[in-house]
Amino acid sequence: MSINLQSHVFAGNPLRSKTPKPGDSTSPNSAFETLKDYLLLENPNGNQSLLNFKVLPVRRGRPLASSLASADDSVPVWHLGWLSVADCKVFMGGSDARLTEDSFVYLGTESDADLVYWAIDVSSMSGSVSELGDRRFCFVELRTLMVATDWADSRMMQELAIAGHARALLEWHGISRFCGHCGEKTVPMEAGRRKRCSNESCKKRIYPRVDPVVIMLVIDKENDRALLSRQSRFVPRMWSCLAGFIEPGESLEEAVRRETWEETGVEVGEVVYHSSQPWPVGPNSMPCQLMVGFFAYAKSFDIQVDKEELEDAQWHSREDIKKALTFAEYEKAQRTLAAKVEQMCKGVEKGQSFSSDFNVESGELAPMFVPGPFAIAHHLISSWAHQVGVAAPSKQSNSISNL
Repeated sequence: MSINLQSHVFAGNPLRSKTPKPGDSTSPNSAFETLKDYLLLENPNGNQSLLNFKVLPVRRGRPLASSLASADDSVPVWHLGWLSVADCKVFMGGSDARLTEDSFVYLGTESDADLVYWAIDVSSMSGSVSELGDRRFCFVELRTLMVATDWADSRMMQELAIAGHARALLEWHGISRFCGHCGEKTVPMEAGRRKRCSNESCKKRIYPRVDPVVIMLVIDKENDRALLSRQSRFVPRMWSCLAGFIEPGESLEEAVRRETWEETGVEVGEVVYHSSQPWPVGPNSMPCQLMVGFFAYAKSFDIQVDKEELEDAQWHSREDIKKALTFAEYEKAQRTLAAKVEQMCKGVEKGQSFSSDFNVESGELAPMFVPGPFAIAHHLISSWAHQVGVAAPSKQSNSISNL
């Protein structure tokens, strides 16, 4: 099974930040001034411009979502829980926290509409937003929404990208409350798109954090096989690509070679770029990783696993990997998690074993499977297995990618 996406999950965000221009009401600074004026008003009903503002509440990294039955009553469809600014005030009604302009972070605007989108962290707020009119809401883990997304639905993919952007920005705000240079508090600037140290003698500018990670499928071209690994945190039977963080002063290609050698003892020669994917579902201390994917061609083949990093690493034939891609019922996992989101929004949540979603049709467990189409690892593995867009290693030893 080969699944082709127009862009990776969490990429393809339809909201684009506009460069501030005089008279542009939807630019970050202009929209922020309108928002401040609205929040200061005691009777804001006359401010019609706020009708074009949409706000996404996020609690402890979990965006607000709602779930609706699909048109054919098969698989429920989730949507982000966008609220008006007035609804946010209602939500804050029972909370001790105060709603201020600094609570909001600018996400962007649609290119063909005067709609401005914001995110707000409500982790410290005690208000409930389970119901507004005929809509029912709940805060859902981003990973759950990720698996519950129908990858063929461009609207859902775009909403997931927006949710990832919102979570990454808000988590970054949470870990950058103090200046790393002088220790004083930081204050939001440019509608939350950056921060600045409040110390007048420092005024250090702080920008959203992105942590680059290389992820690579190591290929033994002569024997038509690929190197996959397991970590102890993986669900049973799952194998994936090698990956690691880039060190200071290191190129992407050097990071691929170093990480492969450190974790498996395999020496890599040529490194060929595949694609990249934003990954805002890591730990809170790293709000958004950027996964940079490569094919890496092995020069040695004996494996010596670093047990502190990996549980195991093995060469797998192309046929075995094709079987793993066939047996893994990714659509079943998507349907299961979509139903879970619906139950959560109804106030009923049942536990679900994620690994139980990957069974062969006979009911027996698949001997192995790889991450689903929401991960760049899947597309590296699938592209190689089905020979889609895989560049052959260069015959020129002095090529740029061999540096």
